[in-house]
Amino acid sequence: MQVIVRDNNVEQALRVLKKKMQREGVFREMKRRRSYEKPSEKKTREKSEAIRRARKLARKQAIREGLIAAPPKRERVVSKRMQTLPATTSAAN
Repeated sequence: MQVIVRDNNVEQALRVLKKKMQREGVFREMKRRRSYEKPSEKKTREKSEAIRRARKLARKQAIREGLIAAPPKRERVVSKRMQTLPATTSAAN
């Protein structure tokens, strides 16, 4: 995994790296490997993960086909930093 550091901004590069690792499931994998997992526990966990994935896929497909209603969209939280920025409009020119 690779992250480019721009303008010596290491904090931003670290944030990007952590987000990429989170998406790839690296942290979950590290947590799982901290201790030994019995084969029976592994089998049970993998089976439950497969069931969860199948249910999610079936739910998404049912929503697409209109069989069930889509869950209501959550409002997007705007950070204070974004609120203080001046609004720019392309029609102003």
